[in-house]
Amino acid sequence: MHDPVHGPASRAVPPARPEARAHLAALDGWRGLSILGVMAGHMLPLGPVAWGGNVAVAATGMALFFTLSGFLITRTLLRDDAVVPFVIKRVFRILPLAWLYILLVIAGQGAPWSVILPNLLFYANASEATLAYAPHFWSLSLEMQFYAFVAVLVGLGGRRALWLLPPLALAVTAYRVVHHVPFGVATLDRIDEIMAGATMALAIHHGWRPSAWAARPVVILGLVAVLTLGMLEPVVARFPYICYLRPYMAASIVGLSLAMERGWLARLLGGGVLRYIARISYALYVLHPLTYAGWMGSGDVAVRYTKRIGSFVLAFAGAHLSTFYLEQPLTRLGHRIASGAKRHRAPAPDGVAAA
Repeated sequence: MHDPVHGPASRAVPPARPEARAHLAALDGWRGLSILGVMAGHMLPLGPVAWGGNVAVAATGMALFFTLSGFLITRTLLRDDAVVPFVIKRVFRILPLAWLYILLVIAGQGAPWSVILPNLLFYANASEATLAYAPHFWSLSLEMQFYAFVAVLVGLGGRRALWLLPPLALAVTAYRVVHHVPFGVATLDRIDEIMAGATMALAIHHGWRPSAWAARPVVILGLVAVLTLGMLEPVVARFPYICYLRPYMAASIVGLSLAMERGWLARLLGGGVLRYIARISYALYVLHPLTYAGWMGSGDVAVRYTKRIGSFVLAFAGAHLSTFYLEQPLTRLGHRIASGAKRHRAPAPDGVAAA
């Protein structure tokens, strides 16, 4: 989300084209919709329990969220493979709120160090026991593991090493098929979703474009519908292959959206509401379980779900405050430190500072 300088300093980096900005706005729209899907899956009644509608909607949102993350991180590293600044930016973006939550909520509940440490170091998704106090932190573990892995990969092999991600994605998917894992929270259960997004970024970076007929709202929304319906419990029990293909369907939605011509869906995805939700999406994800804990989650069905209105209000209020008054200043600080790290890198042989 986030062009290195490859030529002389006198060559200005051209500004982003309007259509490129519109494309990124579409991705922000999907990010906004994805977090709304996750929250709906966690907080609202979505059909008969036996159908597993909550799992299907939340998993669709999470698949899009992961795919966008893989796409944007890979796009960033394709443009600038300076690993140290990349790591600094990721640390300042993710750690402050995550660690604050761990120290105040997980440790505050009296969790032992055997639970606190895996969450602090982002390997809590390796065990159900370490997720007992914050079950949703499995995804933060997975994201940070991918960031660390791709940083090492690019640090050792440069941009070319990113081409290892597509075969690795297929290998992880093959593992899931062999071990019958339609869902899961362990690293090998879901990391192909992030890698599929990385694969789409590589394909687009090297010139792939979908045909015009495929980049239409009816096709894109049809994929969303098939993806979601394909994760309903009765479908998974008889036909689990949509779950196995989930990473690539989510990546296709992202790729097709980038080629979509202007229209009602493009306007929706590029609108200010979804852009705002995308901006606070990380804080929404981290904080939203607190809003239906304790008394807010008590009572019979009618009472409990009436309280959900308040839960959504609290989630958005908390996410707004966190994003603009905690995370945003620290993210800017991280970018300044990362810029300083770039300036102190050894000069390239032609005398131009490495980017």
